[in-house]
Amino acid sequence: MALFLLMQRKIYFPLSLVLLVVLLGGCTPATNNWKLSGSTMGTRYHITVVDVPAQLHRAQLQQLIDRELKTVNQGMSTYIPDSELMRFNRAPVGEEVEVSEHLAQVVGLSLAIYRQSQGAFDVTVGPLVDLWGFGPEPQADKVPSEEAINKLTQVLGSDALSVRDNPPRLEKSRPVAIDLSAIAKGHGVDRVAELLQSHGIENYMVEIGGELRTLGTNPKGERWSIGIESPNAAGRVVQRAIHVSGKAVATSGDYRNYYEYDGKRYAHTIDPRTGRPLEHKLASVTVIADTCAEADGLATALNVMGEAAALALAERENLAIFLLVKTSSGFEERYSRAFSPFFDGADAPAKKSIEP
Repeated sequence: MALFLLMQRKIYFPLSLVLLVVLLGGCTPATNNWKLSGSTMGTRYHITVVDVPAQLHRAQLQQLIDRELKTVNQGMSTYIPDSELMRFNRAPVGEEVEVSEHLAQVVGLSLAIYRQSQGAFDVTVGPLVDLWGFGPEPQADKVPSEEAINKLTQVLGSDALSVRDNPPRLEKSRPVAIDLSAIAKGHGVDRVAELLQSHGIENYMVEIGGELRTLGTNPKGERWSIGIESPNAAGRVVQRAIHVSGKAVATSGDYRNYYEYDGKRYAHTIDPRTGRPLEHKLASVTVIADTCAEADGLATALNVMGEAAALALAERENLAIFLLVKTSSGFEERYSRAFSPFFDGADAPAKKSIEP
């Protein structure tokens, strides 16, 4: 049967656009093939495990998953006042704050993507998102002044953050705060995937709010097949099917969350480098990577960068990315060479629409 999953992208703030991922391929019922689900990080998770070892019990595995995700949330949520992340955000400038290895790793990866994207991915951008009215309490038709934008851009920036080891510590050199909502779900997917593998499960699909990681085969013994949504106003339409096993997938876009003011459209994604909403024609970015945290962060970064810069970076660093670009005749596809092997057989395009 086909399984439809609503994919919520949390780009720097909790309320965000919805994308659709379709997991294609039939499901063969079996006592050792389980589907588990629950709530986490303000969204839902869905997990399929295949050929579960006999010594594991369903209730036991569900409990382990929920416990792991609760730990992730306690470490990285901005909605839990005593989370590790909020403890750091409240700390004075210049004070080293001891944190868990996991939080240090995620902040370290965020800083790496910040540098890789030349500032397009920035976990300190939250105040700018709030300023434009796309924060936790959305305010439509709110266009800030140039003075307010410039004041924030002078203070914000991940270059103010430092990560240290032995023991893991975070420090800030300016009064910035971290929001990991553009990468935390991907990290949660990775943590659950590692948990499953530690218990001998070698065939699975883990999805949290639309971010995915797979290993092995689906219940039919085939590679996991996933559909990328088309930005179609008609609703849930699959643009392309891809085969992904042993990899993670994340998608970012802004084509459904925006407001209009004086006839101009303002997208919900803010470019940290300019302090303003995106104005390019890139509708969505899908990234395939080894870990879901990396795919999650890169999808947001590449979406901010725009089509040409995203493709240039992907070809230079061998990233597997798939883009949908708005044109006068509809949406056109662009993708990197590294993405080609993942197309689903006959559904694969004959060639790239445009070479980067």
